[in-house]
Amino acid sequence: MLDDIKEILITEEEIEKLIIKLGGQISIDYAGRNLLLVSVLKGSIVFMADLMRAITIHCKIDFMAVSSYGAGTTSGSVKIIKDLDIDLDGYDVLIVEDILDSGKTLSYILELLKGRHPKSLKICTLFDKPDRRQVDLKADYTGAEVPDEFIVGYGLDCDERYRNLPFVAVLKPHIYS
Repeated sequence: MLDDIKEILITEEEIEKLIIKLGGQISIDYAGRNLLLVSVLKGSIVFMADLMRAITIHCKIDFMAVSSYGAGTTSGSVKIIKDLDIDLDGYDVLIVEDILDSGKTLSYILELLKGRHPKSLKICTLFDKPDRRQVDLKADYTGAEVPDEFIVGYGLDCDERYRNLPFVAVLKPHIYS
């Protein structure tokens, strides 16, 4: 697996610092509120687990799984595979994503969840890849900006592999070409 890595982009220690900073800010911003963290599976599961432990206030969690399909690797239509179990009415919802790139799928999810009348709705992403953005969308909380490279690790995958790497790395082009 490590032979497929071109370079380590963000170390395990750097990720930990980013998450502690995000968790601290979220704890301050949502103090006294009814926080619900919504993880978009599968990629964000690693980040969600670490982020919720870095948050020092009461919060609930829920999960949704979506599938984007269309031409190639670009998001086309979005299908809900697993919907939320919790009614969003009265919750301050924070969508937890591993990476924000084109923004198409997340934009769809935002519109869907707005219709469920949460008290507030915001986005927290560990990684932001603004060079790939195709819709006007910004995260409210961002760990780090990453270059337009094929990155894996810490939940990010290539064909369901590499998610278990404790760091984020650039994959060698011949692996995904």
